[in-house]
Amino acid sequence: MHRWLSLPTLCHFLLLGAFATSHKALGDPASYRGPHYLLPPIHEVIHSRRGATTTLPCILGTLPPSYKVRWSKVEPGELRQTSILITNGLHARSYGALEGRARMRRGHRLDASLVIAGVRLEDEGRYRCELINGIEDESVALTLRLEGVVFPYQPSRGRYQFNYYEAKQACEEQDGRLATYAQLYQAWTEGLDWCNAGWLLEGSVHYPVLTVRAQCGGHGRPGIRSYGTRDRKRDRYDAFCFTSTQAGRVFFVPGRLTLSEAQAACRRRGAELAKVGHLYAAWKFSGLDQCDGGWLADGSVRFPIAAPRPRCGGLPDPGVRSFGFPQPQQASYGTYCYSE
Repeated sequence: MHRWLSLPTLCHFLLLGAFATSHKALGDPASYRGPHYLLPPIHEVIHSRRGATTTLPCILGTLPPSYKVRWSKVEPGELRQTSILITNGLHARSYGALEGRARMRRGHRLDASLVIAGVRLEDEGRYRCELINGIEDESVALTLRLEGVVFPYQPSRGRYQFNYYEAKQACEEQDGRLATYAQLYQAWTEGLDWCNAGWLLEGSVHYPVLTVRAQCGGHGRPGIRSYGTRDRKRDRYDAFCFTSTQAGRVFFVPGRLTLSEAQAACRRRGAELAKVGHLYAAWKFSGLDQCDGGWLADGSVRFPIAAPRPRCGGLPDPGVRSFGFPQPQQASYGTYCYSE
């Protein structure tokens, strides 16, 4: 003889069964067949400054029986990843440019976070934390973004002189690196307006237009104008460089100096001629404001304006003004020095 359950009793058993199944799927990682070892990051973009120590978080939800964690950096403009660090949970080894500066945080047994000491300009970019256990490899991606400033750069011989590799070297010589498109876009939103096209780190060529005018790309809307990806060896443009905070300080020495006298004036003070990137960083992060042109290490003469005024450059917005590249023997300017 069959015994029939009442409707309330049947519902009670069905709910218990559903709860047990759901609890097992969520609480027992071995029963869940999708990616579950690595937890998604709370913040996918990590902000830092040059010289700082920063942490890229990567947390395991549970430990596989055996595994390795590999940290790598995705190189911009190139379809490759560069290994940074590999660990098996007990021992770790770092590689490449981050060797000696990268380590595991090890805050707890599920912590696979990467710590980078003495952050450099070239450390900015996209990173990948990959769990390798031979069956269900998983990864999470994070972006390290440095606070900085973008500046356009061209040599003394005029505009459009750099191929990609020369532009890259020029930025490095001025205490910077080629800017990324994201950095140029950020600079444009903050007021960068420049008519000359320049190389970016990805190998593309752009220029930012804030005030639309006929001599700067014609009519249309403000924005980032693009020449697209160009031939890195043959095509020639200016450069957009990026720099960040610095450990030293920039100071002005007044006088009517030639370039060689400016170099000597800085040496007497235990310093060196400031580079273009030094001056931009001091203007951006320290509020350096000086209404006097001064020599820089590349032979140019510039001055930083944090508070625009009528008799100091004539432009309504803050910025670094330029007198170009005067004759080195022209004794008409002071100098900007940089000391650590």
